[in-house]
Parts: sequence; structure tokens; C-alpha cells
Amino acid sequence: MLTLFPWLSALAALSVVVLAAVVRGRFYGIFAGVILTVQTLVAWALAPSFSAVLPLYVYLQAVVYLHFAFLVRPNMRPRWFRAMVSLPASFFAAGTLLAFPWAIVVAFGGTPYGFFIPYAVAAFGLVQSLAGRFEEIDLALDEAPAPDLARWALGSTRVDRPLRVVQISDPHLGPFMSESRLHEIAVRAVAADPDLVLLTGDFLTMESHHARAALARALSPLSALPGRVFACRGNHDLEAPHTVADALADVGAKLLIDDAALVDTPAGPVQILGIDFYFENRAQRTRDACMAHPRLAGHLRLVLLHDPGAFRHLPDGEADLVLSGHTHGGQLGLLTLGLPHTFVSAFTKIPDHGLWALGRNRLYVHRGTGHYGFPLRVGVPREESLLRIHVPLRA
Repeated sequence: MLTLFPWLSALAALSVVVLAAVVRGRFYGIFAGVILTVQTLVAWALAPSFSAVLPLYVYLQAVVYLHFAFLVRPNMRPRWFRAMVSLPASFFAAGTLLAFPWAIVVAFGGTPYGFFIPYAVAAFGLVQSLAGRFEEIDLALDEAPAPDLARWALGSTRVDRPLRVVQISDPHLGPFMSESRLHEIAVRAVAADPDLVLLTGDFLTMESHHARAALARALSPLSALPGRVFACRGNHDLEAPHTVADALADVGAKLLIDDAALVDTPAGPVQILGIDFYFENRAQRTRDACMAHPRLAGHLRLVLLHDPGAFRHLPDGEADLVLSGHTHGGQLGLLTLGLPHTFVSAFTKIPDHGLWALGRNRLYVHRGTGHYGFPLRVGVPREESLLRIHVPLRA
């Protein structure tokens, strides 16, 4: 079996790439080609190290190809498929990608000591990606100017009646986020009795492009909060915009596309501006949305902005608080160890999680309800939270 493994893997990878390109298009074909080439080469290199459990190793490699092959059709998968294919494939793909340095050692004729370590990390990530707990976070908004973009303290100011907000960001209905799981998250959101539920985009994955009914059923508990649920779009929502818009309408959520809404809450009047996701001319389009809906005196102004990378484009003093997602909290990091560092903070200047400040504007980056892209979270727990937003009296 060990002798045949490289050739069968190469044949399977090539078959999936061709299928992806022919059925779903060039972009998915290129994406699958890049990922599966790396996956296959690393798996080749490390297969001899796993000879004691080679049948299991072969099975895990096979479900990676099967997972990618099934993505050519955007259909939600049943529970048994997730358990037997999607989750094992995500674990093995993540572990194999993390094992790239060990494969380099093998390529240069070395012995890959500790070859099991990346797979142990991936197993931890699998558990962490599926687990979670509901948090309550107190966040005080001050007006102290921040000369540069920086992490900001949550603050100690407290008011008698803070604004209570549940944010759901990046649920990514698909391999890791089943309809039933997202439904449970929505149930807990309603049970927290928030003044507002704010959905900051990326509802979909490649599996769920046609899943309007499933997304609507998953979010249906939010219909118990009429007039309190608002949303903006993320980048992945632009891949199937009608699916997202129709599902949100089905549950009574107001989708704000460069639009604003006014809400009276027990904590006072709130103005909510939802800015759409843009790949081009983001700075100008962000400013245009703000100018089209100027802030109102006496209102707390919240801005829904999926990508925290666009936060720097907001004019100073434009928002009391911007709510974003997109980064999945950094997805790979050291938060579990009590440290703020993540893959995103190490390689970019994009805010990755928690509270940030620039000038008088404040930004809260949600760690994400789900995830997408890299198959697992490692060291960065997903987030379900109630934000208690404390706004001190201003002269």
C-alpha cells in the first residue's frame, strides 16, 4: 500500500482538480489545484512515518479528496457526511499543511522527528473549533484620541443601563457550521435578551450558496426580536447575494447596504449604519456611505463593517463603535494561552480581535461564530458573546 500511495494520491488529486475546473469553474479549479498539490506532496513525504497506522492515514487522505470533490456542487451535507468526511478531512488537511516543515526535512534526506506534532495540534484545533462558551463582555466607550491604530483597553466606566448587543459574525454555514448548530447559537442569542442583534456578514461557504431555506431556518429564532436585528454583508455573501438577502428577509432581519436605521432602545436612541463590503475604492465608498447618512445628535452611532481593515477609512469621530468580523479572531494564535498574538497580527496590520481605537473612533472585532479558509481554529476560540456597551455622559 505504501508503494501505491503516491501514485493513487496523485491520480486522485488530478481527478478532483479537473472535476473542479470543469463543473464549478476555473477559479475553484485553481484553488483546489494549489491546496491539493501542497496537501499531496506533504502527505507523500510523511506517509512512511505513519506506516504503523497506514490504513487510517490513507482513509484520511482519501476523505480530503472526497471533500473537495463534493464542493463542486453547492449543497449542504447530511450529518453522517460531516462526521465521516468533512470533519476528518478538515483535521487531516490542517495537520498536513502544518506539517510542511517536516516534509522539507524529509525532502533533504533528514529524519522528521516529532512528525506527529502538527497532527496533535490539528486535533486540538478540531476540538476547539467545535467547542465554545457564551461570554459577557463589558465595553466602555471613551473619547480619548488614539494617534495611531492600536489595541484599546475595554475600560472601567459603568452606567446603570448599558446597551446590550449580541453580535453574530462569520457563521459560515457549511462543513463546520451545520444548520442545527447555527440554530442553537441563534437560540442562545435570543435568550440573552439583547437590545440589538447585529449580524456582521459572511453567512455562507461554498456548500451553502443555494441554501436560503437552511440559513433562514438556522436564524429563525431571531424572528422573536422584531425590529432589533440588523445585518451587513461580508465578502463571501457577495458570492450568493440573493441567498443571503432572502434568508435575512425571511427572519425579519434588516440588511443594511450602505444604509442606516434608527432604533429606540432601553439604553437610548441608536443609529446603525451598515457599510457594504467592497473590493475596490473602499476608502471613497466608505466615506460616501458616511456622508450619505450623517450621524444624528443624541444618538449612539454604531457602524457595521465586516472587514476591520476598512476601519481606518472612516472619518475621525464618525462612529462611537464599529462592529466587525472577517478575521475569525486571527484563527491561529495564542489567545488560549492568555496572549493576544495571532497569525493576522504577526503578518498584517489588520485588527484581529477585541477592542481597537484610531482617533476618536472605536472598533470591536468579533472572533467569529464560525470559520472558513484554513480548516480549523488553533489557539483562537470562536466567540458567542453579549456586549454591554457603556457610554459615559458627555458634556
